[in-house]
Amino acid sequence: MRKSFFKRAKVLPWISNVTLYGCLFAGGDFVHQCVIAQRDQMDWRHTRNVAIVALSFQGNFNYFWLRALEHRFPGRSAGMIFRKLILDQTFASPLATSVFYTGVSFLEGKEDIFADWREKFFNTYKTGLMYWPFMQFLNFVLMPLYLRTAFMGCSAFLWATFLCFSRQSGDGTAAVALAWIMAPKKQLLARSTDEGK
Repeated sequence: MRKSFFKRAKVLPWISNVTLYGCLFAGGDFVHQCVIAQRDQMDWRHTRNVAIVALSFQGNFNYFWLRALEHRFPGRSAGMIFRKLILDQTFASPLATSVFYTGVSFLEGKEDIFADWREKFFNTYKTGLMYWPFMQFLNFVLMPLYLRTAFMGCSAFLWATFLCFSRQSGDGTAAVALAWIMAPKKQLLARSTDEGK
């Protein structure tokens, strides 16, 4: 299957990369919901909305953005990678985060599509600065151009899980997400203790 994907990615790089990116991004929402809710309470509309944003904007933007960066700053020298990272974190990252928050709110029909963005963008951007520069460094150093969006999709799987949590329950900070991850274990332990009495 891996060889088949690599062949298709070389022949049809745009379709392969964008499709994989969108599926992995939507998979992040699926995992978030599996952790938060029971399977019978899944909000498939939310996963659909995340997939639409990921397929229509995120995957396409990243595909063409990474190509433009490589065209303008070709190669893997330290200087070229540094330039790509700076541009990626100062332009692409804020844009992608903004489109996620406003795009999903728009698809949900919220009256104020900028409410989540106003509340959570800055915290989310700061949290992303702890994650994305490292992932993009690996992307620029290790991946051939035709697989860079697919690699970003793999990285975005974890990021999308965090974004969906932040949008629904958090404030865009890693601290709140980590506190929430630890809380269910404490709640399960408390429940089992209560049941044992």
